[in-house]
Amino acid sequence: MKKGVSFLVTVALMALASSLASASDPSPLQDAWLDKPGNTSNPVGSAVTPVNVAQIAGLNTLGISAVRIDYAPYGQNPPHTHPRATEILTVLEGTLLVGFVTSNPENRLFTKVLNKDDVFVFPIGLIHFQFNIGHTNAVAIAGLSSQNPGVITIANAVFGSDPAIDPDFLARAFQLEKNVVEYLQSRFWYDNN
Repeated sequence: MKKGVSFLVTVALMALASSLASASDPSPLQDAWLDKPGNTSNPVGSAVTPVNVAQIAGLNTLGISAVRIDYAPYGQNPPHTHPRATEILTVLEGTLLVGFVTSNPENRLFTKVLNKDDVFVFPIGLIHFQFNIGHTNAVAIAGLSSQNPGVITIANAVFGSDPAIDPDFLARAFQLEKNVVEYLQSRFWYDNN
């Protein structure tokens, strides 16, 4: 019987000791750099820092990702879409004009001015944008409903494709002169992602 009590005391002490010890890997978000401002010294005046399955493989199948967006004064996150995700954006600093356009045939524009702590939702697949209308830097963080939301920046896709889309086709589609399309295609289309 004394041997049984000794065994129970040993097991109890080991259980107590193991409950006090804790070891784990650091949080993957610790390495995601969401606390560091992005470089906004570029043609669009913004920087997008993603945290998705490409940065953290453990997000695979979880259906979530995030981005930090830094904006210089009057910087923008140009019109773009996420083909696989709805986005919910929260302003951490500054003032943003945000909006999205509904699909055909209505193509209705919805906009709102957001201040610190305001939230806005961009529905999946719709073209949307953000513009810093303030005189100071702005910062926002967004959650997306996919571990791999994808991003298609509209101007980059249409005028910066490789190989280029036939300028005659684009001239007709956008009802522009061909030389305007060729000029747009000759521009360097900056990717802030």
